[in-house]
Amino acid sequence: MFRLYVLWIVNQSSQKEQTRHLERVVVPALDAILGTPFKVLDDGFVRVVDYMGSDAAIVQAARVSYGEGTKKVQEDRGLIRYLMQHWHTTPFEMCEIKLHVRVPMDCWRQWIRHRTANINEYSTRYSVAIDATQTTTPGEWRLQAQGNRQGSAGMLEAGAGAVLSEEEKDLQDRARAVYEHRLALGVAREQARKDLPLATYTEAYWKTDLHNMLHFLRLRMDRHAQLEIRQYAEVIGKEIVSRWCPITWEAFLHYRFEGESLSSIELAVIREIGAGDMEGAAQSAIAAGLLPPDRDLSKRSREREELEEKLRRLNLPVPWQPG
Repeated sequence: MFRLYVLWIVNQSSQKEQTRHLERVVVPALDAILGTPFKVLDDGFVRVVDYMGSDAAIVQAARVSYGEGTKKVQEDRGLIRYLMQHWHTTPFEMCEIKLHVRVPMDCWRQWIRHRTANINEYSTRYSVAIDATQTTTPGEWRLQAQGNRQGSAGMLEAGAGAVLSEEEKDLQDRARAVYEHRLALGVAREQARKDLPLATYTEAYWKTDLHNMLHFLRLRMDRHAQLEIRQYAEVIGKEIVSRWCPITWEAFLHYRFEGESLSSIELAVIREIGAGDMEGAAQSAIAAGLLPPDRDLSKRSREREELEEKLRRLNLPVPWQPG
């Protein structure tokens, strides 16, 4: 009888908890910029349209999994940092955000490769294309990187850049004039648009959860990402996510973006360096295929070059390089 009474009390308590009025989570720092466009490039922007959840929602979701006792062991910040450090990603999916973006079409092509989002883009079949294109000043023309087929390194001389900027303006003006001439003659918008340059701006609503947002930022804020999309990512991260979920943003910077991950091969090399065995470190790299047996450094290895970069950041010597 006593056991049944206890179960009744527990059940009543559970029902009260389930029917308790819940208030929508608000983040005053994010509400303060809701709808405010942050300028990117020459005519682009990013602005927050709506959001759901906050750092508190991540903690709430995690404690459903871990149980009520967790709160007595860790504070919210400690729990979020633990989740980030150990790649427990589902609690971060409890937060969602919807952005309104204005972005050049070539940059947008990279953006929508991140498929874990809900997207609705401005339609140039239904509406006239936005009359704006991204332009490049004479000092902004980048040179092709020699060691990276999809990257840039260094800048074009300003005089040559001025010629290219003038050519760019003529090309964009001509393309727009041809497009508008087609529309004036009654050509269907879906066909009239086909020769518009990729520099033409488009707009879209982009809704994603925080976990996938952080994945986007980790890749697109990286210094190897294309400069244009990197500028959008930096605005989203530094101006929006930092306000929305500041504890998560801090943990993301520490563990994912500014942190370092090491493969077992890299760990083996570093252990040898730490032990003062430079020859052993080189042999570990050779055994793993990072370094050719003849140690000819003209034979490129992206994995070896990435390890060398990590060693420099850790202020450690590169065993197979002179000096």
